[in-house]
Amino acid sequence: MVEQGFLDGVRVLDLSLVGPASRATRLLADYGARVIKIMPVSSSTAQPIVPAFYAYSASRYMERIAIDLKAREGKQVFLELAKSAHVIVESFRPGVTHRLGIDFESTRVINDKIIYCSTSGYGQYGERSSWVGHDINYLATGGFLGMSQPAAKGAPGMPGITIADGAAGGMQAAIAIMGALYRSSRNPIPVYLDISVTDGVLWLASLLIDEHLAISSDPHFGHDVLSGRYACYGVYQTLDNKWLAIGAIEAKFFANLCKAIGCDQWIGHQFDEASQELIKTDFENAFVAKTRQEWIEVLAANETCVSPVLEIAEICNDDALQARGAFNEVVTRDGEKFRQLAPLFGGMRHSVEPVSISEASEFNTRSILAEIGMSQEAIDQLIQANVVQ
Repeated sequence: MVEQGFLDGVRVLDLSLVGPASRATRLLADYGARVIKIMPVSSSTAQPIVPAFYAYSASRYMERIAIDLKAREGKQVFLELAKSAHVIVESFRPGVTHRLGIDFESTRVINDKIIYCSTSGYGQYGERSSWVGHDINYLATGGFLGMSQPAAKGAPGMPGITIADGAAGGMQAAIAIMGALYRSSRNPIPVYLDISVTDGVLWLASLLIDEHLAISSDPHFGHDVLSGRYACYGVYQTLDNKWLAIGAIEAKFFANLCKAIGCDQWIGHQFDEASQELIKTDFENAFVAKTRQEWIEVLAANETCVSPVLEIAEICNDDALQARGAFNEVVTRDGEKFRQLAPLFGGMRHSVEPVSISEASEFNTRSILAEIGMSQEAIDQLIQANVVQ
């Protein structure tokens, strides 16, 4: 049995296929919202981008309908759906929804309580608003890449996770939508949300940006304790060619660490600028003497701020994460099961049984259109004309 979520009763139309908007609606669905994904129709000359079957949690708790938004009848179908929606989320390039006639101004006329969320890389206005891009571009313009550890030839380090799409864009959009829903519960008026992923990256970098603005400092990798300036905060290789993350910022934790690894001589010298390379060398020599697991057994529970650097395959079999319910199981209509990351955030709905999911090629078109009063004959005509699928 699936628990009801905090957003039970909220109806969301999701015009996105991938990226920040899809991350946002993934969160909304896991909080209980009814999310209907509006897909583009396919034809012999155009096939929409379809994410891998497992991506975005395999669209659990979501419904699908394909609509040709360029067709007059398709636009009318969408606007009929919008009349009863609470939220619309889109990720087209700025100006596209206006040309299609499904923008905020068009929908607020028929729904005076709509929350309309537009996600884009650089926002709906400004000199970069027309730029195309992906995660790495927003991390670059928002300061994240500039603060990363230099790689070969001094180039900024490449992130391995889509931080901009997930945290800076998707979470930002979901938070803004939930805030707008709360306001709507007290003062139901149309709300437009302009979500810039770059703005979200700026917020992630706000501690350093605010520091520069306040005191004209020059933040860069190695600038302070949190960016690799000192030996007490970094990663160290172990005997088995794995890695440990060290975050012993506080003096007591640093002292505990030094004692445990046989580097007592550095207690009291944690932030001595002239000693950092010597401390790092001694730490490197100490950590390479044991395997990662041997060090974890010695250090993790002894207040040293040490943790293993886990790879994705290790995470998926980690006992501590599994004990917290980090993973669940889903099942297709054909009975095939596979594991995935469970709804993780506080208050998200959980299921003790495998969650039923549909195939990417399956649509809920008939039931969705019937809900808005459309006859089966009218639905058949739209399907035959390839206006909907």
